[in-house]
Amino acid sequence: MQLEDILASRASRMKASEIRELLKLLDQPDIISFAGGIPDPTLFPAEAFQQAYADMLSPAHASRALQYSTSAGYLPLREWIVGEMAKIGIPCTTDNILITSGSQQALDYLGKLFLSPNDTALVSWPTYLGALGAFNAYEPAYDRLDPKANRDDTSYIETAKAQGGHVKFAYTSVDFANPTGRTLDLSERLAVLNQAERMDIAIIEDAAYQALRFDGTAIPPILALDIERHGSIENTRTLYCGSFSKTLTPGLRVGWVCAARPAIERLELIKQASDLQSPTINQMVMHHVASRIFDEHVAKLRTSYRERRDAMLTALETHMPEGIEWTRPEGGMFIWLTLPKGIDGAQLLTQAIKTQKVAFVPGGAFFADGSGANSIRLNFSLPSPETINEGIARLAKTLR
Repeated sequence: MQLEDILASRASRMKASEIRELLKLLDQPDIISFAGGIPDPTLFPAEAFQQAYADMLSPAHASRALQYSTSAGYLPLREWIVGEMAKIGIPCTTDNILITSGSQQALDYLGKLFLSPNDTALVSWPTYLGALGAFNAYEPAYDRLDPKANRDDTSYIETAKAQGGHVKFAYTSVDFANPTGRTLDLSERLAVLNQAERMDIAIIEDAAYQALRFDGTAIPPILALDIERHGSIENTRTLYCGSFSKTLTPGLRVGWVCAARPAIERLELIKQASDLQSPTINQMVMHHVASRIFDEHVAKLRTSYRERRDAMLTALETHMPEGIEWTRPEGGMFIWLTLPKGIDGAQLLTQAIKTQKVAFVPGGAFFADGSGANSIRLNFSLPSPETINEGIARLAKTLR
């Protein structure tokens, strides 16, 4: 008998993330990488974290910082998050907040909460690869979420029924989405909310990049629109996933879910059975740093990442041959390129690495149905403006 012969059926849907594999290229100094969706480590507030850890390990705090804590999360951190939620139109209490080990854990828990085998998740085409990875373990089907499609709700329901399940939720990243950099406008957010209400399904709102707006006017999150419509967070169907990974640091793995109390209580039970709690000391340190420098630090990130975004857009205009299209994000970390039909992003990557020492993520990985081969994702948050220009010039040479 081989171990492979007795694995659960869901194991066949577990695949290595192309992004995680491509991150290995960062260890090769001769590669210009636009592959990782990661922040620039030179911008981490390292001194603030160093001081915070020293404080939390002092005699005054160490006994608490090194001890078990509640599954819901460190209360002062949840109180701080409640204040931040209020700023973006989401009035709530600490009972509406669950701390998770990054928003990726939140997506896994939400997949576990909602999905039975063959149930349908509505996702964008393309969508965040990590969300597909988190949901895949629960053996769902996927259908396309497109607020502009004007598709009849019955077709979603009938398609799900034919696949042996029910439509359970719509997953969307509304601000500067990974991988496209696109933002849903107000009408599109309302369309998602309206559709979810008609179909009586949940909405999972991934807000990992919400704070990284460079241009334009902030648009209310779907959860804020849901609350405005129904008077209280307790009457809403939207679950908001937040994270410190793109603003302060990804290394501490601190994120959160904000939702109606019954959903939070269910998620807390899942966390108790999973890892009991997120690390106490990391939560205390994150609260210590966030409560002191969050706004100032995020403003610094916006300035730096705006410069890099502009550098990439300028480089694309300067170097790219005709027939290539790209998004123009108002924030976040990504630009999405659509290539002429017949050009395969995965094959292009192989050639670009071999001949030009430049890397990116092929777009097909972000499509639930494996389509989108003629697209690629570029990250602009990590390389310097000078490196961005050189890397785009090399990529353009490969395309030509």
